Amino acid sequence: MRIGSGYDVHRLVEGRKLILGGVDIPYEKGLLGHSDADVLVHAVMDALLGAAALGDIGKHFPDSDERYKNISSLLLLRDVSLLLKERGYTTINIDATIIAQRPKLSPYIEQMAKNMADVLEIPIGCINVKATTEEGLGFTGSGDGIAAQAVCLIAES
Repeated sequence: MRIGSGYDVHRLVEGRKLILGGVDIPYEKGLLGHSDADVLVHAVMDALLGAAALGDIGKHFPDSDERYKNISSLLLLRDVSLLLKERGYTTINIDATIIAQRPKLSPYIEQMAKNMADVLEIPIGCINVKATTEEGLGFTGSGDGIAAQAVCLIAES
């Protein structure tokens, strides 16, 4: 058994879609990044890569590579899943937290978990996604950005 942790943060800006867990969430701002800037999926990918001692998403999907411009992070998660499978690992479970003052995310949590479970080919019950605010404190509390953190457990198949 191996444990990994991941963290990601992106700035909120006008003129971008807000994508979290592969869900397009109606909001006046979106996350700025080279890909779709899905902080939740990025944190999950880093947790999985870390558990397998395979580096981080910047190593595998550099923002200097035009192939990844505006790409869906779920496609990148699929590639991470394949990397783990090639090395004989199975994802046991994932626990992730989105940190955002706004918008309200509870209506989208189940779909986020389902999207990631489908890509990873694991039961939805193996993924837990939750959201919290920071009570108006810090860059997430002021609405300047959104962060996510994730931990995972993987095992040799």
